[in-house]
Amino acid sequence: MDELLVDRRDDGIVVLTLNRPDRRNSMTDGMTGQWRRTVAGLRRDEGVRCVVVTGAGSAFCSGGDLSWLAERGAEDVPALRDRMLEFYRTWLSIADLEVPTIAAVNGAAIGAGLCFALACDLVYAAEDAELAVPFTSLGLHPGMAATYLLPRAAGIGAAREMLLTGRTVPGAEAAAMGLVTRAFPRDVLLAEALRIAAMTAANAPVATRLTKAALAGGGHADLHAALRWESLAQPVTMATGDMLEALNARREGRSPRFRNSWDG
Repeated sequence: MDELLVDRRDDGIVVLTLNRPDRRNSMTDGMTGQWRRTVAGLRRDEGVRCVVVTGAGSAFCSGGDLSWLAERGAEDVPALRDRMLEFYRTWLSIADLEVPTIAAVNGAAIGAGLCFALACDLVYAAEDAELAVPFTSLGLHPGMAATYLLPRAAGIGAAREMLLTGRTVPGAEAAAMGLVTRAFPRDVLLAEALRIAAMTAANAPVATRLTKAALAGGGHADLHAALRWESLAQPVTMATGDMLEALNARREGRSPRFRNSWDG
């Protein structure tokens, strides 16, 4: 059984589905290997405009496979450190894609599974999804960049509460506190995520990629850094054919047909 399903659509949207519903889509060795190869392929694919990630069954991702983690007890700290760093970097490589990424959190997102979702550009959750980072209750220090991703998304106060208590946050509350972008009823979540992905994929690809780069890490350090970036990035987009295509489409009363190209 493929532990990761890849659905490539004609509009440039790629849907990745974590596919171990019997194990709540925990991150097994097999799934991790498939994820590594798939993301590497997407990075080279110029036809990709947007990537959507979701889970099969009733869960999004329950985090690292506990049996996988238990086997690491026989290794010493340096070996464990190398293994965990590779594991983290493999799953968080979704953040390195130049195209927008969307997490459709259809159910439980626990520990590393929640952190993985937060590494996406946009995170939409089912209103009744269960979000938690119960690392300390498992005798573990947080991993998968939890101590970076949670404060960045929801602020240090909310991150402290979730990480120190292990409290489970419903998707609707997660949206209210800013942990996720928005929450939807479970039965329409994926459709809404795909609708938003289609809107994103329809925009000018070069401008979209540069905008994602500008917002990386929470945006620029200050006003002047933003102006320096924009005074270079905006002329780059003016040098492509996308701006003229957008102007022509507006004048002709049609939707623009952008090419995924840097050519003028």
